[in-house]
Amino acid sequence: MERPELPLAQLHAFVVLAEELHFGRAAARLGTAQPPLSQQIRRLEDKVGHALFRREPSGVTLTPVGRELLPAALRALTGLADGLAMARAVGDGQAGRLRIGFAASLALTVLPDLLRTFRQQFPGARLDLHEMTTAPQLAALRGETIDVGLLREPPTEDPEISFRTVVDEPFVAVLPAAHPLAAQRSVELPQLSDSPFVLMPREVGPGFYDRITGLCTAAGFTPLIAQYAVEWQTVCALVEAGLGVSVAPAGIRRIRLRGVAFRRLGPGTARTRVAVAWRTHHAHPLVASVLSTLAQQPSDRR
Repeated sequence: MERPELPLAQLHAFVVLAEELHFGRAAARLGTAQPPLSQQIRRLEDKVGHALFRREPSGVTLTPVGRELLPAALRALTGLADGLAMARAVGDGQAGRLRIGFAASLALTVLPDLLRTFRQQFPGARLDLHEMTTAPQLAALRGETIDVGLLREPPTEDPEISFRTVVDEPFVAVLPAAHPLAAQRSVELPQLSDSPFVLMPREVGPGFYDRITGLCTAAGFTPLIAQYAVEWQTVCALVEAGLGVSVAPAGIRRIRLRGVAFRRLGPGTARTRVAVAWRTHHAHPLVASVLSTLAQQPSDRR
């Protein structure tokens, strides 16, 4: 079906005249003179092919054609106004759809506070959450399938992606409850040198994997990796089953498994960096709003 070309100025003039039913008052409200207003209405009537108003000495009245057109004109103008308001809100970082990738462990620490505060401050925003490890998040940012990432141990440099640290979280030792070291309040990393390890594979988070193995190397040993697992819940379950020990962010302590013990990892200097990531160029306007919200959160998790 052919769409009629109806300039918005003509529709606006028509609606104002329909509300005032007087050319003089309508012209004053529109900030124009009466002849230009009359010309706008004539042009609109020519497009419709029928008169929209009956001209009378005391003013005008709507014809049946005009009464039929009025609701559609109001909907068109209201829809445009709503669309412009929403577009401005998106541009100002107040509304729109934002796709967020996040590391699973952050659902136990950073993510709940972020979502709660963000929704309170930006109720017009719609959030799509995608659970993924660091490497897939970086790929998704480059491929523009997510707008923001919350990840661990980001790369030191990336020309396409910007990073900002949001949490500096300590590591803990993850032990089977029956492990001899579980009787201690804290564990020194060299004490784990003879135990097999359960770790996440390097390909899902190279920086995080290298951070843990680097800590072990600095402590004087190379970890013997007995099993890999992608999810922290699985890592803890495998530790509970006796397949090995692990080193994890402190937030993992919220995973409650009866056969797992979490102990502070001494001497207290080993920490893991959590960062927010976004595309350096062409960033979504809501990214600044996320950064503002994250700046209100605690910078460390003990």
